[in-house]
Amino acid sequence: MNLPTLPEGWPIGSYDTYKEAQRAVDHLADEEFPVQGVTIVGVEPMVVERVAGRLTWKRVLGAGAASGAWLGLFVGLLLSLFTAGAGPLPILIGLVGGVGFGLASAGFRYAATNGQRDFFSHSQLVARRYDVLCQPRTAERGRNLLAALSMKAPATA
Repeated sequence: MNLPTLPEGWPIGSYDTYKEAQRAVDHLADEEFPVQGVTIVGVEPMVVERVAGRLTWKRVLGAGAASGAWLGLFVGLLLSLFTAGAGPLPILIGLVGGVGFGLASAGFRYAATNGQRDFFSHSQLVARRYDVLCQPRTAERGRNLLAALSMKAPATA
């Protein structure tokens, strides 16, 4: 079992975004630098929650019905496979039951919040900066390669 350990190595570059750090390591690989000893470290990690919209009863019940429909359709299909001569009835029963279950469970969950969280969001783990580390024996060469990269024009997306 691999237990988490602190990163080892000497810093050879520091970047504002993960994409820039990834570009630096890619450059090292292109220059045949021994990248198996390189580590990208996110420094000062933080969780960023971006609010995507407002929750309403219409949105909650719509999402609950859609989710329940998928589950009911799946159960109905399974029942129809194992019920000889049943036709489309198990699928229809599963679909209607799934929609009902989805509506009820979503409605109960939303009502239980008492309006304490009337929005939906997406969370993301980001870092303030990203350091590139490598083994001490190759640090000088790595720094030189990354300094040469920084002198080039920035990459276009």
